[in-house]
Amino acid sequence: MVSEVIVLHWSSETANFKTNKCMQTLFPELKILKVKPFIKWVGGKGQLLNSINNHYPIELKQGKINKYYEPFLGGGAVFFDIIKKYNIKTAYLSDLNEELILVYKVVQRNVYDLIELLEKYKKQYSKLTKKDRNDLFYSIRLSYNINRFNINHKKYSELWIPRAAQMIFLNKTCFNGLYRLNRKGKFNVPFGKYERPKFYDKENLINVSKVLQKAIIKVADFSNLKDEVNKNAFVYFDPPYRPISKTSSFTSYTGKMIFDDKHQIRLSKTFKELGKRDNKLMLSNSDPKNTNPNDIFFEKHYTGFNINRVLASRAINSKGNKRGKINELLITNF
Repeated sequence: MVSEVIVLHWSSETANFKTNKCMQTLFPELKILKVKPFIKWVGGKGQLLNSINNHYPIELKQGKINKYYEPFLGGGAVFFDIIKKYNIKTAYLSDLNEELILVYKVVQRNVYDLIELLEKYKKQYSKLTKKDRNDLFYSIRLSYNINRFNINHKKYSELWIPRAAQMIFLNKTCFNGLYRLNRKGKFNVPFGKYERPKFYDKENLINVSKVLQKAIIKVADFSNLKDEVNKNAFVYFDPPYRPISKTSSFTSYTGKMIFDDKHQIRLSKTFKELGKRDNKLMLSNSDPKNTNPNDIFFEKHYTGFNINRVLASRAINSKGNKRGKINELLITNF
């Protein structure tokens, strides 16, 4: 049997709810920090950073742009790349996934409390047999699903800290780091059977917390940018990709909304509107011409913008081992 699952509930007796005042101080002149995504996410841009780097606006590299917006945050690979290289003074990070934003806010506000819980998970996991690790995973998954009714995503509280620890644990130990909810809102990704999953990197989490002091982090639809962005900003859009085949379709991770063509078209309109305000814009998406040379969806809805194609290594069907180099799109207004 698995030993008692740790931190299923957060009581006043066990809580050590530090304010981490030192972490809430702004860092206007941060030293160059080594930061990278601390969570896995479908469609993460880690492997494409070199290609994306080549398409950053020159004004960003010259220090003329110091505001950054990313409305489909996910794992945040592009944000972390930019924040450690360029003089970004303020960042606006958002996503519709409430649980994802919860984790980012906990890292921002209470990283040391989070680290303490993750260290306990690491010690517990390392001592277990394969069967007991399997049992531990499903015990924590069950707790995570049950306790979703106790979380108020609109008001930060001490309950968020163990919630964030559970999500990171599940993310690092579930199959392929997927985040998927069933129709009842339950996280249902199976155990990944990893021998040595990396629950966290202590130094990285602390550095991530530092750079997040520059950020406003929200649960929000991308259309909210029309009220947030004025001018002279760099905006990067990384929406759920438009499927290029039935087996590559993964257009929802909130359990509430499918990001279909109607949403893609709505996004193109937001892109156009923000471009009129003297902002630099970049958008990633799939390239339908990988499978259908006659599909001009993006040419139609992004007429007048630069449509660049970059090579990416992606699974091209339902079997994860069937990977290959395919084109992806980088659309810019510069």
